Amino acid sequence: MSGVVAVAVTLGLATVFGLVHRWRSGRLREQDVRREWDFELGERATLVQFSSAFCAPCRATKRVLAEVAAMVEGVRHVEIDAEARLELVRELNILKTPTVLVLDASGRVVQRASGQPRKADVIAALGRVQGP
Repeated sequence: MSGVVAVAVTLGLATVFGLVHRWRSGRLREQDVRREWDFELGERATLVQFSSAFCAPCRATKRVLAEVAAMVEGVRHVEIDAEARLELVRELNILKTPTVLVLDASGRVVQRASGQPRKADVIAALGRVQGP
């Protein structure tokens, strides 16, 4: 009987963990990180995507961010190979790919998402970025 209870508790905890992880994945969260970047920034905002070669969600994220950048004036999309830029990955605490950073016109990180963000969430995040 106690074995059945242990299995039920373990399954319950695993389910809760999975649901929380799924809910958080791809959500844009507030950030305030300032640094110098080695690429040209967008006039209004820049969408920085950290990707890796074998990451399937990275390809879908690239498509979504490119569409948003083409649709919203003054927004630029930059993709960074996480494996080639390990010093930057460590500095910014990038733990998985894709990770998306939303920069304002001055290059300050104002939003961050780990996982594949939804197009509507990216557009909403850009709406919260202060213009030039």
